[in-house]
Amino acid sequence: MDLSYLQQLIKLFEDSTLTELEIDEEGSRVTLARTKEQTVFTMPAAMPGYAMPPQAAPAPSAPSSAPAAEAAGSSAKIHEVKSPIVGTFYRAPAPDADPYIQVGQHVDSGTTLCIIEAMKLMNEIESDAAGKVVKILVENGQPVEYGQPLVVLEIE
Repeated sequence: MDLSYLQQLIKLFEDSTLTELEIDEEGSRVTLARTKEQTVFTMPAAMPGYAMPPQAAPAPSAPSSAPAAEAAGSSAKIHEVKSPIVGTFYRAPAPDADPYIQVGQHVDSGTTLCIIEAMKLMNEIESDAAGKVVKILVENGQPVEYGQPLVVLEIE
């Protein structure tokens, strides 16, 4: 097999979307193959109403509660409200609406804190504790992961 012919085959293979090419010609066999890239799909780890085993929860990618503890004072009891799903964080129900919460505001258990959009569905995220909002850890329009802290509360 001619070297220039082989080089042309390699060039054509590199420019194509083929993952494997095998040519058997004049008693010579050439096999070209590329490793398959592993595609990773991100899906919500848990939807509201479904329990997720604790060992399956990924580690939060946001800072730990240590900076939140400094912001609230060392004697205050701190609670982080974490994202129950993967999606996009929104502080208000509409772009021109007021945010659900502000730093310094008191919230009760069940108070809507934000919306997380997941797969074109708007999911209202409610507080699972009562207290004062010390810090909002996510910027409006930012993606969030499952288990990522969203809001820090000072439990009263």
